[in-house]
Amino acid sequence: MRFLLLFPMAFGIGLLFMSCEDKQTSKKTNTTVVKDSMVSETKVKPKKKINSEYPKLTDNNAMDFFLEYEKENPENKIRITTDFGIIEIELYDKTKFHRGNFVYLTKRGYFDGTQFYRVVKNFVIQGGSSDDYNIAKRRQNIGKYLLPPDTKRGYTHKRGAVSMPSSEIENAYKLASPFQFFIIQRHGGADYLDDDYTVFGEVISGMDVVDAINAVKTDEGDWPLSNVYIRKVELIE
Repeated sequence: MRFLLLFPMAFGIGLLFMSCEDKQTSKKTNTTVVKDSMVSETKVKPKKKINSEYPKLTDNNAMDFFLEYEKENPENKIRITTDFGIIEIELYDKTKFHRGNFVYLTKRGYFDGTQFYRVVKNFVIQGGSSDDYNIAKRRQNIGKYLLPPDTKRGYTHKRGAVSMPSSEIENAYKLASPFQFFIIQRHGGADYLDDDYTVFGEVISGMDVVDAINAVKTDEGDWPLSNVYIRKVELIE
């Protein structure tokens, strides 16, 4: 009889431990290396396939796709509406794949509803991810791919620089996670990142908003205690 009573208690405690452990996997404590923190293995129940005008991107077709896409979509101004105000950025034409990727994800509405999920004081704010099921589903619909580094264009991680984090997967070539981005908030910049991460744009308006986001309270994993949402990302003239 004692065994019957203890078993459900043990099972419940096990489930609680697993839940807490899973939540912590999305929080990063490393303040030097900036990586994609989305749980990429989120499983989504299969649904009826819907035809799309876009191919599902993979490492095999993404570069060819963006080589053509960036020629046909020359936009380079972006408005990011957040809980703290508006940030406007300009994307660099020389970083073709990264600019094309950001424009593409913007037009697909990927960033809407994501978060600035990582904030390192006097260093960086990082956005484009979320633990939300629907964000993981969006990623799966777009595809699974990485972007090659493009660090030789002369751009640096100055204050206001927009750059792309490396993949969570360890790789010798610093292949970038296409779904996320970070903005350097530190006065004086962080030029020690120049050889490892691709700067593909810069903030042209709204650094006060970047500073405000960087000032929010965070936990030990640099995760804001209150969610900082990216409400909408759109192209502007």
